[in-house]
Amino acid sequence: MTEVELELENKAIAKEYKELLRISYQTLSEDDKKLIRKAFDVAVDAHKDQRRKSGEAYIFHPIAVAKIVASQIGLGPTAIAAALMHDVVEDTPLTVADIERMFNKKVAQLVEGLTKISQVQKEHNISIQAENFRKMLLTLNDDVRVILIKLADRLHNMQTMDSMAEHKQMKIASETLYIYAPLAHRLGLYNIKTELEDLGLKYTEPAVYQEILSKIKETKEEQDEYIKSISDVLKKSLDAEGIQYTIKGRPKSIYSIRRKMKAQNVTYEEVYDKFALRIIYKAQPNEEKFLAWKIYSIVTDDYRPSPSRLRDWISSPKSTGYEALHITVMGPKGRWVEIQVRSERMDEIAEKGYAAHYKYKQGATEESGLDVWLNLLREALENQETNAVDFVEDFKMNLYNKEIFVFTPKGEIKSLPKGATTLDFAFSIHSAVGVKTRGTRVNGKLVPLNYELKSGDQVEVITSPNQKPTMHWLDYVTTSRAKNKIKSVLNENTKKIAEEGKELLVRKLRHLKITLNENVVNELVVFFKLKTSLDLFYRVGIGTIENAQLKEYASLKSNSIINFFKSKIKRSNTQIEPEEIKREELSSNYDMLVFGVEQDKLDYKLANCCNPIPGDEVFGFVTINDGIKVHRKDCPNAISLQSNYAYRIIPAKWIDSTQQEFKAILKITGMDSLGLTNQLTQVISSNMHVNIQSISLSSEAGIFTGQVAVVVQNNTILRRLVDNIKKIDGIDKVTRVYHD
Repeated sequence: MTEVELELENKAIAKEYKELLRISYQTLSEDDKKLIRKAFDVAVDAHKDQRRKSGEAYIFHPIAVAKIVASQIGLGPTAIAAALMHDVVEDTPLTVADIERMFNKKVAQLVEGLTKISQVQKEHNISIQAENFRKMLLTLNDDVRVILIKLADRLHNMQTMDSMAEHKQMKIASETLYIYAPLAHRLGLYNIKTELEDLGLKYTEPAVYQEILSKIKETKEEQDEYIKSISDVLKKSLDAEGIQYTIKGRPKSIYSIRRKMKAQNVTYEEVYDKFALRIIYKAQPNEEKFLAWKIYSIVTDDYRPSPSRLRDWISSPKSTGYEALHITVMGPKGRWVEIQVRSERMDEIAEKGYAAHYKYKQGATEESGLDVWLNLLREALENQETNAVDFVEDFKMNLYNKEIFVFTPKGEIKSLPKGATTLDFAFSIHSAVGVKTRGTRVNGKLVPLNYELKSGDQVEVITSPNQKPTMHWLDYVTTSRAKNKIKSVLNENTKKIAEEGKELLVRKLRHLKITLNENVVNELVVFFKLKTSLDLFYRVGIGTIENAQLKEYASLKSNSIINFFKSKIKRSNTQIEPEEIKREELSSNYDMLVFGVEQDKLDYKLANCCNPIPGDEVFGFVTINDGIKVHRKDCPNAISLQSNYAYRIIPAKWIDSTQQEFKAILKITGMDSLGLTNQLTQVISSNMHVNIQSISLSSEAGIFTGQVAVVVQNNTILRRLVDNIKKIDGIDKVTRVYHD
């Protein structure tokens, strides 16, 4: 760099630092500023010779992370200092002991926690990614701020991923959607969660992301005008009542629009609530609830509400602390619009979660609320003996599930995830109550233990000292707390046999020249189609896994396709650069799959979960005993596979070759009319010369639904076929079904 360029860069760094101090959510004392300045100086010096892939000085990254921590998450000086130095121990000769000596024990602990996370994340070739997530989540037991700073780090990395190779973008984005976005949601950081989801979609489904983004931009002017028309009406009514407020209009996130399109099988144009209005009002704490319902009354005087879509999170806040009224009303032109009603305090908690909660508690310090937050998350971390993938899936379920609110016989309110049963309720009271549950009553009536609860139910648990859990109970519960406790009770006898089985397995594998380690255990669990390592050791202990089966595994491992592809993937990962990856326009000639940079022609199977056909964007997944399975990039299982087993993902694409045929299933709905079947077959067979494998139509009260299985050569022909079917008079929707 020239001296002029260096001077300009130093000015830019100084400007970012001043901005960091200016935007801090908490009021900074002189001592706080000295602490942050010292951390900044240490970070600048430590990273002085480092640059990011984009070419900019590395120090811009920790400053950006600290800015997110300071303004969007709202943490104080200790966390800001740790954020500035979060990569120092990992990337430079400085140690945690050095940090403690220069600063204090708390800053050093946070930096150490962040360093541990970075280290486990680099182990993806040793252990599956789910195990790394488990290790990362266990740092919650030290200090929840470690995870909050890590979320800020992940957000900035996602914001600056354009210069990375495509396979790295896919892996990092998949991890983000798999665990970081749900974590942000659970911690009440809704803005960060939304941005992580949108950026995750940008790199996992770039074509879909760009299509929705362009449609949002195309309709922005019209939407702004529409929101203004509603706002003007509401302002007039709110002003007349003397309420102090602000109104904000915002579009729904790209990710949430995509989720609705998939869940409801609709186009972008058919998603009915693509934007929302937020009314944020000023109120004293004792007036908040009264004013919220007053505003509800004003809104529903102007616009007709949908009673089924009223959400009252003021009377019963979410377990994240979120409070608001959500009202869906019929706006002009027959469009549904969501209106969120929040006080300024509620809005701040929704934006910043943890930090804002304790701002509103008298005399609260930065650390005072940590135990409350840790307890909310610790339950999912209690049982460390489960299979890592199951563990993370359970954890995610508890993070993301919607909530219901039920009552104890004494009228106390309890929050449970949607789908929870009466047996889940029993375990939520106490594990000792859960394991002794003999029966349950809901609203005074005796119900089965697997009865699914609804908001408003009053639940009574009947216990017996002689009651013990059975294997069937695992089918009766959905929460990880209940599952873990039931498993631990059931496994007390199993554990002893499993311990003996593990020792036996070590000896048996030694004869086959295989050392038992974590990777081998994971492979054996998949090979024998089991769920956990405990299942594996138990079956060896009772003798149901025989020597011949272990020899078969050893033979497969020695000739393993996985070992071959690990080296191939490693080589391709080092060779691929962004400029080499060109998205080719798929035409009717692109009909054969090839794998990796060298475009190898390999045996594969098409995954049943998403039934890819030529022209679909796909990737290969190396299974333990079923060869390569090919999945669509938007397959329901794609995020989990990319995140947990990144080392077994192979780049794949369609190329020109000899024609092959593929089956695709189309679901068709519309208004019934005479001769519809003839018109369908005419369009499909006669006009387009596509072979119909099967067709079934049914009609009821003037509406028909049908399913047509066709044989096509590739995705281009299928898209053209769908477009032509939609032109038939009376046809409403044509969607592709991804399973038989």
